[in-house]
Amino acid sequence: MNLDKDNIINYSPSCERNQQVILEHLQPYIPSSAKILEIGSYSGQHAIHFCHNQPDLTWQASDQFQYIQGLEQNFRLANLANLLDPIEINVAVAEHWPKTVFDVIYSANTLHIMSWQHVEKMFENISACIKANTLVCIYGPFKYNAQYTSSSNEQFQQWLLARDPLSGIRDFEAVQLLAEKAGLTLLKDINMPANNQLLIWQYKG
Repeated sequence: MNLDKDNIINYSPSCERNQQVILEHLQPYIPSSAKILEIGSYSGQHAIHFCHNQPDLTWQASDQFQYIQGLEQNFRLANLANLLDPIEINVAVAEHWPKTVFDVIYSANTLHIMSWQHVEKMFENISACIKANTLVCIYGPFKYNAQYTSSSNEQFQQWLLARDPLSGIRDFEAVQLLAEKAGLTLLKDINMPANNQLLIWQYKG
């Protein structure tokens, strides 16, 4: 769906570049008529792209309070029936999480923006929204064995830390421990363009 980028609040060029390849890799895993909760929707570009290409999906976008109004405006512009009104979620606040369960929990380019404490809380609080076979899909850069996957990611890390000392590219092994503690089993770790990964876990129940 080609919306005029000048009309999209918080437009992200990286979302525009990566949305199709993420969709292509996730499509074999997402069940038909899936109900999806996205954490950290920001501009909502991924939500709009997924819902346009898979009308059977029902997509619940979410973000912090300051991004909700922009999301609402972008969704009105997209005018897709399977996009629900966005909701506010601070991942560290258990009461913010929906009281319903989803088939898929999806989040892109968020773990390196939030603090590690928030990453821990996200995996802890995710339990309120999952059921047997729920998929948890996380996209973004990661370190492996404390090593960056590229020099550009190492440079990106320096930019992140200068912007916010609590942010940073996360160690896959540390995130995997959080996932295991939440009862999630890693199904796939997919190498993606621009030195990113797509991690797919499943809750066995």
